[in-house]
Amino acid sequence: MDRSVAWRAALLQALLVAALAVVLAVALPHSFFEDWGWLAGPGAWGVCAVAAGAWLRLPLVLVLVGAGLSGLLMLPGVALDAHWLGAPLALAAFGAWCGRLAVRRRGAVTA
Repeated sequence: MDRSVAWRAALLQALLVAALAVVLAVALPHSFFEDWGWLAGPGAWGVCAVAAGAWLRLPLVLVLVGAGLSGLLMLPGVALDAHWLGAPLALAAFGAWCGRLAVRRRGAVTA
């Protein structure tokens, strides 16, 4: 695993998700999240992951797969109505996924 890419991916994802969460919280009423949070949360996670993957020049389809898998780690927190509870674990998993993608990408280039 490329630890440099892993750390950068996790940090970039955290910053992008936090920034988008603030923008959405300011722009939309609380009722939107009660009705559409089940779609807005995963959508925001995926959009931010694609942006992070593009910034790091990783294969975007595989980054999106990793975002989906890592996002599943947040479901227990959502079930407990503590939406950010699983975020640190999901960020670590997403970073690790991206770190593995970077090694795989390098291997394909040099092979």
